[in-house]
Amino acid sequence: MNDELIQVKNLTKDYQSDEIVTAVLRGITFDIKAGEFVAIMGPSGSGKSTLMHILGFLDRPTEGDYFYNGQDTRIFNDSKLAEIRNKEVGFVFQSFFLLPKTTVLENVRLPLVYSGKEADYYKAEKAVKAVGLEHRSGYFSSQLSGGEKQRVAIARALVNDPKMIFADEPTGNLDSKSGAQVMNILQDFNDQGKTVILVTHEQDTAKHARRIIQLKDGLIVDDYQVRDRVTSKNGHLNK
Repeated sequence: MNDELIQVKNLTKDYQSDEIVTAVLRGITFDIKAGEFVAIMGPSGSGKSTLMHILGFLDRPTEGDYFYNGQDTRIFNDSKLAEIRNKEVGFVFQSFFLLPKTTVLENVRLPLVYSGKEADYYKAEKAVKAVGLEHRSGYFSSQLSGGEKQRVAIARALVNDPKMIFADEPTGNLDSKSGAQVMNILQDFNDQGKTVILVTHEQDTAKHARRIIQLKDGLIVDDYQVRDRVTSKNGHLNK
């Protein structure tokens, strides 16, 4: 059985402005199996966020092959991409992207509304509970701390029971304790057999993953399993 969820080969991404072409990804090849926890690392400008946007169906490559669940993504039209993003993929971003004058529960419900499941409060409540914020479910997101906002964003990403989560610098705006709580939630999601793809420039954050893909100047310069993996419980880090 082929258990590769993601397969990319010779993937490139160029951006053109007037007559200037900027190569961001310059022919990268790798596979990610279902259930992996992979950190994509690299300095600013290495191409890691661009790669995440392509893998998460927010953008398309310039050239190269991207197979998702054995299917060539070049045949996916915009409607198919939107369906996959809504039903199979969850996104967590550094800036949270919550509606400020909307309650925690209503923020988490948004993907269900987009899926036509407007009355399904049970799923939203379950997702809020999974990130330990049931006591904040009636609060506006503007009343929460940064760590709580990121946990709401994770609950929103979890609510449709996706196959995988993309987390782009999820601890970038958080203190160390809140960051540890967020990474613990992502590890728990991965322990359930789901795929997590983390984008970060921080080595300490990347070591919560099981595998690290290192990018530099749009190329893979290293790809290895994490030996001394960090796990977080109750906000404390333990190797």
